[in-house]
Amino acid sequence: MAKTGKRLTKSYDNFDRDSFYEVDQAVTIAKENATAKFDESIEIAMNLGVDPRHADQMVRGVVALPHGTGKSMRVAVFARDAKAEEATAAGADVVGAEDLMTEVQNGRMDFDRVIATPDMMAVVGRLGKVLGPRGLMPNPKLGTVTADVKGAVEAAKAGQVEFRVEKAGIVHAGIGKASFSAEQLVDNARAFLDAIQKAKPTGAKGTYIKKVSVSSTQGPGVKIETSNLGTPA
Repeated sequence: MAKTGKRLTKSYDNFDRDSFYEVDQAVTIAKENATAKFDESIEIAMNLGVDPRHADQMVRGVVALPHGTGKSMRVAVFARDAKAEEATAAGADVVGAEDLMTEVQNGRMDFDRVIATPDMMAVVGRLGKVLGPRGLMPNPKLGTVTADVKGAVEAAKAGQVEFRVEKAGIVHAGIGKASFSAEQLVDNARAFLDAIQKAKPTGAKGTYIKKVSVSSTQGPGVKIETSNLGTPA
């Protein structure tokens, strides 16, 4: 049986692992348990009553967290001419067209979000096998295939988070850093929960939100009471 480290054991003293807490309480406990020597991320994980193998049960979208994620987002943009200049001016880290496609094919992956103008999708489409598995493929539904390059880059840089349910119905995201105030983390958590509720697919049957927990990078998960989450605002 794996040993529990001293720091983790101490974290368990701060709360009851078997209890369920309101969002603000759970987030505060997770923040207090972030005692590592670096600025831990605060993460939320949800177990949804969906089977993403069925198209009508896929949960995917984007949400702008009110206080950002605390992480610097590197953005790559596929665009030409004036749109490429617009992307660079908006703060994109990597901008290109066929030249960027070649770089990605050769292994370049130093970015967290990929945005493309509609006319570039014939080029970006050839990178499907590379970008797709990493969740980086631009998608019109997520606002990453758009003529509004400036808006898309600025949104990504401001802390917009993409979410996508995984095989077992799990969806998770970082909602900030331990250095954030408890109020900022609670605001971000509620924004994420609201986005998941609004993204409920038509094919979802039975209980949609089954389990929710919040934790720091190296801290234990704190369970959130799901019955009080209510309907999306």
